Amino acid sequence: MKRDRPPRPGIGPNGQPESEGASQDKQRVRLTAILTGLQQTGRVAVETLSEQLGVSVVTVRRDLDALDEKGLLRRKHGGAVSIEPLFYEPFRRDQSFLAQVKRAADEKRRIGRAAAALITAGETIALTPGTTTTEVIRGLPINSNITVVTNTVNVAMELSQRKDVYVFVTGGHLHGEWFSLVGTAALRSLDNMLINTMFIGADGMDANWGASCFNADEAELNSTMMKLARRRVAVVDSGKLGLVANWRICKPEELHVLVTDTAATDETVAPYLKLGIKVMRV
Repeated sequence: MKRDRPPRPGIGPNGQPESEGASQDKQRVRLTAILTGLQQTGRVAVETLSEQLGVSVVTVRRDLDALDEKGLLRRKHGGAVSIEPLFYEPFRRDQSFLAQVKRAADEKRRIGRAAAALITAGETIALTPGTTTTEVIRGLPINSNITVVTNTVNVAMELSQRKDVYVFVTGGHLHGEWFSLVGTAALRSLDNMLINTMFIGADGMDANWGASCFNADEAELNSTMMKLARRRVAVVDSGKLGLVANWRICKPEELHVLVTDTAATDETVAPYLKLGIKVMRV
């Protein structure tokens, strides 16, 4: 059976020209779908998008070019890939940085996207520094009027292209390998703030000790943000479950959700379930 040819751009299903407004609305829907797909996989293909969106490959290429011009993706032969800010270029030869980025990269991507899917429109969210929480912001819903509170320079830089997201950056002095701002100024900037959802990354997650990290200043700031949040979501790959760092961010019973990967065993997650924490293995 021959498949119907999709309508030409600017032409409605009845063969009549569409209004400019209707055409623009359809393009916005397509662009949102493309960016959402890119968030999920990091790569999109022209042919696949053409099938999914019911438009010609010419239209898809035009949409990808438009998003490339806005700096929201990078065009490649046959499709497009996620774009990383030039902010990271000085660290391309930093082996410590690269090791953090590459460790459990696929798992962190899945965790980040699953955690981001928990966000509802209009929320104010906050994040601790780290590779997994960075994956959360890469999966933020499109056009959902979200406010992001962060003490992390790289998060602010990555979100600078997202005109649909309001970003609040704490003060403080720069510390650590993952671009975090800490200190008294950072703590004071959080006065009188209400956070709907806090995403907590950690160096260790233990069912008795809780979420923890290796730096006292970061632990203090992360703990302060955590206490301002109505919902607390830990985003930790299975390799960190059972590990304990020397500075606690929060007790395990203070968490509402734990998002980890499928390598986490039933035995490993059982103590969290017993505490009433919702566990998602993705």
